[in-house]
Formats: sequence, C-alpha cells, structure tokens
Amino acid sequence: MPLLRAPSLEAYSHSCLPSSRIGRHLRTKPLRARGVRAAASVGDRLPDASFSFIDSEGDLRSISTSTLTRGKKVVLFAVPGAFTPICTQRHLPSFVQNSYELKRRGVQTIACIAVNDVFVLKAWKESLRIDEESVLVLSDGNAHFTTAMGTIMDLRENMLGLGLRSRRYSLLAEDGVIKLFNLEDGGAFSRSGAENILRYLDNR
Repeated sequence: MPLLRAPSLEAYSHSCLPSSRIGRHLRTKPLRARGVRAAASVGDRLPDASFSFIDSEGDLRSISTSTLTRGKKVVLFAVPGAFTPICTQRHLPSFVQNSYELKRRGVQTIACIAVNDVFVLKAWKESLRIDEESVLVLSDGNAHFTTAMGTIMDLRENMLGLGLRSRRYSLLAEDGVIKLFNLEDGGAFSRSGAENILRYLDNR
C-alpha cells in the first residue's frame, strides 16, 4: 500500500504550536511516514485497539474500540498533542461546547484520541475542566490505533521532541463503521471541528 507523506514540520508547527518561539528549529524538508498504510476511509471498520484513561475517581482504566463503538453512534476526533494551542483553544473545545447538540442528534459517545500518556491527558482534561459526560479523553500512548488508522505522523527527525503523533481528524462511526471522515493535512484545523459533524448530521 502507498506510504503517507507527512506534512512539513513547518506547516504542522504553524497550525499547532507557537511558531514564534520555535521557528529557528524548523526544517522545511517534508517528513515521510515510515511503513504506514494509506489512511482509513468511509466504509471501513475501525481497527480494534485498546485506549487508556484515568477516570474521575483517579483509577486507571482501559477501553477497546469495539466496546466504545459496538451498537452505537459515536464521534471520535484525534489531536496532534495535548496542550498545543490549536488543540487546546479550538479543536477540543469545539466538541465540548457542542456535545449537547451532538447527543441531541443521536451521538452516544464523543471521544478525543491523542498519542500522549494518560497522565498528560489527565492534566490537560483537568486544566480545561472537561467531564467524562461531555467528552472522553483517551490515550493511544503507543500509537497502535493511530498506526492502524494510517494517520500517524513521524516527527522524530526534529528538535522539538514531538516523536510519533496523529494527524488531526474527526469521524462519525455507527456500529464501528466509518460514516464520515474529516482528515486534516497534519495539524491543520479547517474541517475536523464539531460544526462539520453537526452539519453532516443535519443534512442526512
């Protein structure tokens, strides 16, 4: 299968990180994803993987894709990284703010996925005062789900310590099958917000 070409680090950083502070470290040569299949698409079944999170009681828990989606209408969205500006200020808040409207249209679960560890995601969730009733924040810490989706960005060849991250996207799945898939160019944010999911649901 064809390999994905990851977006340039410069494009990624401008969309997700404070470029004024890191511009001197940017490399303009595009980074290639290594050994990654083409991205998932509408009609595909979501790959089964296990996610981790720390619940409101402070307990470490795990949940599989199949448990999360079986027999349900769910919205999943992925962010390149916790605490990065676009992810924190725009992408995640768009789903928190629209969680009621999404659920009013039949969405049963809304979950954010990031290639970060559970402790970072717990701190991020608490800093934004997000409760599990609105949006679950799930760790794909070893990038198993992200790799299987074909949405991984290999950003190890830079000085920013980003490592392996997910491209930004949002999707709607019914009983584990993708019905809508809004995949961004790396960390860009133009079509993966909650408003795009609502528009799709309203026009079905």
